[in-house]
Amino acid sequence: MPNIVEVPYHQTGQSTQTNPMGMRDMQAKAFEARDAQYLLLKAPPASGKSRALMFLGLDKLKNQGIKKVIVAVPERSIGSSFARTDLKSHGFFADWEPNDEYNLCTPGSDGSKSKVQAFKNFMANEERILICTHATLRFACEELEEKVFNNTLLAIDEFHHVSADAENRLGDILRNIMQKSSAHIVAMTGSYFRGDSVPVLTPENEAKFTKVTYNYYEQLNGYTFLKSLGIGYHFYQGRYMSAILEVLDTDKKTILHIPNVNSGESTKDKHNEVDFILDAIGSVVKQDPDTGVIFLKRASDGKILKVADLVEDNPRERDKIVEYLRKAKSIDDMDLIIALGMAKEGFDWPFCEHALTVGYRGSLTEIIQIIGRATRDSSNKSHAQFTNLIAQPDAADDLVKLSVNNMLKAITASLLMEQVLAPNWKFKTKKSDDDVAKPGEMKIRGLKEPSSKRVKDILETDLNDLKANILQDDQMMKAIPGNVDPEVINKVMIPKIIRVKYPELSEEEIEEIRQHVVVDSVIKNGEIKETGDKRFIRMADTFINIDDIHIDLIDKVNPFQKAFEILSKSVTTKVLRVIQDTIQATRIKMDFEEAKILWPKVQEFVKMYSREPSIASNDPLEVRMAECIIYLKEEKRKRASANG
Repeated sequence: MPNIVEVPYHQTGQSTQTNPMGMRDMQAKAFEARDAQYLLLKAPPASGKSRALMFLGLDKLKNQGIKKVIVAVPERSIGSSFARTDLKSHGFFADWEPNDEYNLCTPGSDGSKSKVQAFKNFMANEERILICTHATLRFACEELEEKVFNNTLLAIDEFHHVSADAENRLGDILRNIMQKSSAHIVAMTGSYFRGDSVPVLTPENEAKFTKVTYNYYEQLNGYTFLKSLGIGYHFYQGRYMSAILEVLDTDKKTILHIPNVNSGESTKDKHNEVDFILDAIGSVVKQDPDTGVIFLKRASDGKILKVADLVEDNPRERDKIVEYLRKAKSIDDMDLIIALGMAKEGFDWPFCEHALTVGYRGSLTEIIQIIGRATRDSSNKSHAQFTNLIAQPDAADDLVKLSVNNMLKAITASLLMEQVLAPNWKFKTKKSDDDVAKPGEMKIRGLKEPSSKRVKDILETDLNDLKANILQDDQMMKAIPGNVDPEVINKVMIPKIIRVKYPELSEEEIEEIRQHVVVDSVIKNGEIKETGDKRFIRMADTFINIDDIHIDLIDKVNPFQKAFEILSKSVTTKVLRVIQDTIQATRIKMDFEEAKILWPKVQEFVKMYSREPSIASNDPLEVRMAECIIYLKEEKRKRASANG
């Protein structure tokens, strides 16, 4: 199956170059906002968030009256990202020098008495830097009052673990510290949204944060070696192990995530799955007792491959291989990592060329984190690849609905990544034929420009997060494949989601955001070609002169349908029918807003074909128009009855 997403990059080197203070592009942007009490840093994997925090923390300790810096990470292995770091020799005024005694990302329970006591000791003494897990922070805060965090910087890495939900303990702790102390907060994440669609912060608390956003395209386009990134899918029938070698190229440095044991793809015996994969590749020569590295002789040519098994349950054995990977600096140190829950967020193996994942993962957030493992810049690769190996829906399978749902979620993830990874445009209103766009701009006739600072801020810093909300919406997921009219998606469904996410906005502001979301999505999904001095964009199978684009034309395009067109060419007609039937069985309930948009199209259909749309048609859009007629007749009957 061809890649659903294929993005080229220009290797400008900008994102990896450093300024006279030793800061990369993103870190310099973050440092400009160093005086903010609450700072939200949204930047992709490998952009240097850990070191950005060091710069911010040291400045706050020296220049802003902050006495302590606490860094909280989701798992112990990520703590090593905040180890002692030489910054002075690169031009900064101080080095990052945490005391090993207060690095609590060490073996042992995160909630142990010793770690909690060490945290409490730190808050009471003169030490300046502490590194711990989210869990240790939670346990320690159960024994501390919020006021002890006065004049403290609390940095939370992988901030999407926080939630506005009252049951989320980390979110509760954060809200209380903000409310009851003078603490400064630095929140860092590569994906400011959650898999469960619950907001990370309430609108009131989010409004308190200064946001620094560094997008994926800026990061990857500014690399030295990486030329392209591909995101694709491979479908299998039966057991995934029988198809694994169709997509696992052992000449490429690969992280292979096997399915969650609770998923339909799992055999429920994760260790047996690892053994099967090893046997499919070749034969085990030995396992190093000191490092845990498995030496595997490849069957095809006898080459010795080095493999890491992170599925291993024994903590002592797993810690050996994790420590080995942490210290690995050479391209020859590792060839294949097999993991289940590990090697995702914060995991650093720059040589990784291919992230291969079996089954749909738990959320969009998790998929973005996994893709990030392959997008670090390294001299051994010019292309990074993410492949999702997914079970093909089977009409005879009792779990067909779940299979289709997982497929829709997986495709939706690629749609979001396409939006995140593509170049950014600035969209302006085209006021006349003489109104020429500047480089990086696109002029759209009829486009509403932001009328308030709030709308402007959302469009500048929150657009991808809003798209994640849109693409995770259950109703939207059913509409994306093309069984709902594009204008209904763009003018009815998208504004409903915006209203829920931003309840404080006026209808005028919602319409401004809606237009920009749709325009940005359609343009990024389109194909731009230059002919002479003119540029054309392909939308809905037609090339249109960019100078002639109008918002009304864009509203007639399903911004997300291209992925499903690729899908339809890559599966059999029978499988495609199973997918369509399953979606149809849980179709979206008709409402008056949708009927109002569809009715003129129904009239046009009748005029063209001299018949009404058929509910039995194979065309999902014709079926939807037939449902519109049924809905309107029923509404008319209800009103007639109500009026006697």
